[in-house]
Amino acid sequence: MAHIIVVGNEKGGAGKSTVSMHVATALVRQGHKVGTMDLDLRQRSFARFVENRRAYIDRTGVDLPIPDFLELPQVSEADLKPGENIHDQRLSVAIAELEKDKDFILIDCPGSHTRLSQIAHTLADTLITPLNDSFIDFDLLARHDGATGKILGPSVYSEMVWQARQMRAQAGLKPIDWVVLRNRLGAQQMHNKRKMGEALQNLSRRIGFRVAPGFSERVIFRELFPNGLTLLDLRETGVTSLNISNVAARQELRDLMTALRLPSTEMAA
Repeated sequence: MAHIIVVGNEKGGAGKSTVSMHVATALVRQGHKVGTMDLDLRQRSFARFVENRRAYIDRTGVDLPIPDFLELPQVSEADLKPGENIHDQRLSVAIAELEKDKDFILIDCPGSHTRLSQIAHTLADTLITPLNDSFIDFDLLARHDGATGKILGPSVYSEMVWQARQMRAQAGLKPIDWVVLRNRLGAQQMHNKRKMGEALQNLSRRIGFRVAPGFSERVIFRELFPNGLTLLDLRETGVTSLNISNVAARQELRDLMTALRLPSTEMAA
């Protein structure tokens, strides 16, 4: 069976689509068969990333590896069993199609709570939650007292992940490996970074996730999106000399892929 990677949180602007495209492309470059889906049916940022990549390949003739992308199929209500949810069926049909010949399936979820996102989380072997390195986004995982730093309780998103874990346990499936990425790390504000790091490590022990380094705030990510490119494509697209920022960004991607501990993966230098 394919290893299912879900990229999700319930806040926009945390870099889910950027992470999704880079992880999917890195896996394809390693020789894996990768299928992808975008469950954000309104914004479709990841879907547009893939479309931009195809357009770039067609326009330039540059042979770049690209993950397979599957639009969520339509399902007739007449085909549903009594009590069956149409969104559950649409996702089930898509997963069944991709699992025929894929090593990995990557699902990019919307930055809001939807039925599709909720069900996708129950399917996750690996759950990646990008988080802007700020206490504003810390609320995504838990409610905390700003004065004392005390954790007051889990967030609605953490509760959803807990429910997904319970459903998997009842079905006899292996536990979700939940990885929280510290995205948009800045070079400044060292005091805030330290406090954020301590808070995440303390919370990780309470609700069961691993903390991993994500991507720093870099202009290059905004420049790559219109052409559907990733950090791994720079030399093939004519960038013969990488600047220090680009080299550092590629190292961040290597560190991320190592931290995910996905089966049968090894990030090339």
